Amino acid sequence: MTDKVLARIVALQAMPIDKLKQTWRDLYKTEPPAFNRRHLENRLAYRIQELAYGGLKPATVKRLQELGEQLDGGNPKVRSRRVDGRPIAGTKLIREWQGSAHEVIVHCDRFEYQGRPYKSLSHIARHITGTVWNGWAFFGLKKAGGLA
Repeated sequence: MTDKVLARIVALQAMPIDKLKQTWRDLYKTEPPAFNRRHLENRLAYRIQELAYGGLKPATVKRLQELGEQLDGGNPKVRSRRVDGRPIAGTKLIREWQGSAHEVIVHCDRFEYQGRPYKSLSHIARHITGTVWNGWAFFGLKKAGGLA
């Protein structure tokens, strides 16, 4: 059984995104969320293992919910954001500028653009435009007065 589960998980990496989404529908019986590919792969890998081996014990689920409520006061919107306001690692930021699409990958402690690491989005925005920009605003993460 372990070999079959492992093979299914490994196959997720080679699946086209439309097949991943269909697999999500099959395993979760819901529409897939609008998250990046890595998120879908990770959640599907968990679900495959959960169905094969069983999920968390009810006591563990209850304890995790209690801990989450202590941290966010029971507000689920707070749970979906990082404390520092940065996008979640693995997120791809795509910005069209003068007819070209520019893709940035978010990492825990940096950003990656064209295979090079950057400490800030502003440096990337300046590289792309040749002028000084607020990187958060350039990539649509910040509106006037706060986060988008």
